[in-house]
Amino acid sequence: MTAVAATPPAPLSMKQVLLCGALIVTLSMGIRHGFGLWLRPITMDRGWSRETFAFALAIQNLAWGLAGPFAGMLADRFGAFRVLVVGSLLYAAGLVLMAVSTSGLAFTGSAGLILGMAQSGTTYAVVYGVIGRNVAPDKRSWAMGVAAAAGSFGQFLMVPVENWLIAGVGWQNALFLLGCLALAIVPLAFGLKEPKAAPLAGAHQQSIGHALREAFGYPSFQLLMAGYFVCGFQVVFIGVHMPSYLKDNGLTPNVATTALALIGLFNVFGTYAAGSLGQRMQKKYILSAIYALRSVAIVIFLSVPLTPWSVYIFASVMGFLWLSTVPPTNAVIAQIFGVQYMSMLGGFVFLSHQIGSFLGVWLGGKLYDTTGSYDVVWWIAVALGIFAALVNLPVREAAIVRRAPAPA
Repeated sequence: MTAVAATPPAPLSMKQVLLCGALIVTLSMGIRHGFGLWLRPITMDRGWSRETFAFALAIQNLAWGLAGPFAGMLADRFGAFRVLVVGSLLYAAGLVLMAVSTSGLAFTGSAGLILGMAQSGTTYAVVYGVIGRNVAPDKRSWAMGVAAAAGSFGQFLMVPVENWLIAGVGWQNALFLLGCLALAIVPLAFGLKEPKAAPLAGAHQQSIGHALREAFGYPSFQLLMAGYFVCGFQVVFIGVHMPSYLKDNGLTPNVATTALALIGLFNVFGTYAAGSLGQRMQKKYILSAIYALRSVAIVIFLSVPLTPWSVYIFASVMGFLWLSTVPPTNAVIAQIFGVQYMSMLGGFVFLSHQIGSFLGVWLGGKLYDTTGSYDVVWWIAVALGIFAALVNLPVREAAIVRRAPAPA
């Protein structure tokens, strides 16, 4: 008796995959990037504390991370199309329920749990699985860079759109309209619907359990997870707490708004550049350089006089390095383990990222309340960046060679 695996079906068009995948990520990442704009109107209208709002978004990050491996597993097993459709429906439902929630618990359930689960099924891990299976290896890193750049552009584009909606129609109606917009992911998902593979005798098919044991027993996978943890800590700490840090030091809110916009804009160029470089050099060196440069940028930022221009330069540099870790990290996973369970394995690595995100936002507030400043957390971010730069260097990018079981 021989093992049976799937015959690789005719791949989807690369243009189709990139267009639909990029638009899905643009919508999913773009909508969530502007959630901070709802903090003041919702808390003032409902009479809630800011902690209530912040806790819901912290739960959102955790739910996104925890649901990610399962969303990836389902996408690898049953196809990304079904996961994207369910994720789109959850996204719309979460936004509508977020608008009508009248208690902190209900708000945490909608803005936190439901939207976190929705994002796990409509963002990078699921889309990258389709890209990995349908784009040739010599263009895979570049293609992932294109998708990541699209998500970055969505973050840059949607913030002014959402701000305009809140001012024009009110915060509740703005959420209703975004819920309708999230449903646009459904027709786009048809562009990522892969044909079912036909069985092929004589080939080896890896089980989910074996894939997990193989990945978690492989040192390079553990190192990638450690690096991604640092990525989550740094970007969420800076994204959430930098506006307050600037205000504490006497700068106007407009400086913080401009800084966040610059991060989103330069993120487009950084993610595309990282994906393109991944086709020409070892991705572990790209990752190490990104983490090291982040630490250097933070040290310089803390060392020079704080002015609007020093903030803008720092935001531009950090924006270039912001999500540029995403394409090379996922490309290494595909290169080492193949694409059969790429969405699932990418989901586990992203879980590590989201744990770091939770700690970055929570520890930033906790240590600020304890010490009266963000200084300690800034230097933790620097130390973690150096750590991540070092742990990525030993990563082995060569594909694992598997032996098919001998005939019975």
